Amino acid sequence: MTVSLRPGTLDDMPALGALFYRSRLAAYREIIALGDLEAVPAEALTAWWTERWTYEQDTHRFTVAERDGRLVGFTYLGPDEDDHDAVQLYAIHLEPDEQGRGTGRTLMIDALAHMTGKPAVLWVLTDNARTRRFYERGGWAPDGRTRTGTIGTAEVGMLRYRYWLGESA
Repeated sequence: MTVSLRPGTLDDMPALGALFYRSRLAAYREIIALGDLEAVPAEALTAWWTERWTYEQDTHRFTVAERDGRLVGFTYLGPDEDDHDAVQLYAIHLEPDEQGRGTGRTLMIDALAHMTGKPAVLWVLTDNARTRRFYERGGWAPDGRTRTGTIGTAEVGMLRYRYWLGESA
């Protein structure tokens, strides 16, 4: 079966929060201690995404990927908080069993199609080699900016990537 994309809604938030939790556990388990990842449960992530979308839906884009009627991934993009001339891809997350099926690439191509006219940026964990390779294959490259962020209860190093317009995804 193929993946279909559609705009996300508040009704998607319970499934999104649970997906986000599972995605983070799978993607970060070799980088961040399990206790730090599990410290923020799926219910808290659902509440966080619900509040965020409630306040940002006029300025941000939330897209979900479905396979056989089941939410299997999502993207979230909007104005960059630091560089108001840029648009930021805040999230691409997948169900762990969706990795390697083209869903992440489909979501990235869709996000890039909605990021035209402005520089595109995203932040990725410095130590997340798999995700960094995914973005680099899609035409993204590190631009040298770094910061520290929080995932669960862990402080992590992050690297900013930029997508230069005119390059293919």
